[in-house]
Amino acid sequence: MNITLSPSVERRTPRDLRDLFWSFNRLTLSGFGGVLPFAQRVLVDEKQWLSQQEFINLLSISQVLPGPNLINLALMVGQGSFGWRGALAALAGMLAAPLVIVLFIAVGYSAWATVPLMHDVLRGMELVTAGLVIAMALRLVPVLRLARTAPLWAAVAFISVGLLRWQLLGVMLALGPLAVLIARYRRQAS
Repeated sequence: MNITLSPSVERRTPRDLRDLFWSFNRLTLSGFGGVLPFAQRVLVDEKQWLSQQEFINLLSISQVLPGPNLINLALMVGQGSFGWRGALAALAGMLAAPLVIVLFIAVGYSAWATVPLMHDVLRGMELVTAGLVIAMALRLVPVLRLARTAPLWAAVAFISVGLLRWQLLGVMLALGPLAVLIARYRRQAS
């Protein structure tokens, strides 16, 4: 897949591979376990490597590709900036520090797993992560308003998976191609 980012007057690019590596490394350390809200803030607001619309487009693609969303997003941003070397630099930045941290946490958790305070700490982290995801979703609402049918698709997906308890994969396989066909038809009609 060859990703090209749309040219923009305000959009900047990473200075070099080190900038790409350290930016994604900092990003992944900023929100360990819930990085997506930080990714939007860093890539769109701070670094201005992506516009809000580009972020949403790349995030949409990354969600349907196999693997973690943010890893896919990092690969696409890196590849769009420096080709395969940029993709590797962004991937290394995303994975280096978390790998070391997870190894230390695994060793520590084996020693503290029976401490009741540890369970309370983990429960608090769950709530913070949920709040961050909700905050990011609220920031995306103005952009999604441009797509008139976005609320309809979101509602159908929520009802199908959340209320009817249908399998997520089946709902994605049904709604994804249908949404693409309808969008393509509307684009051709206009």
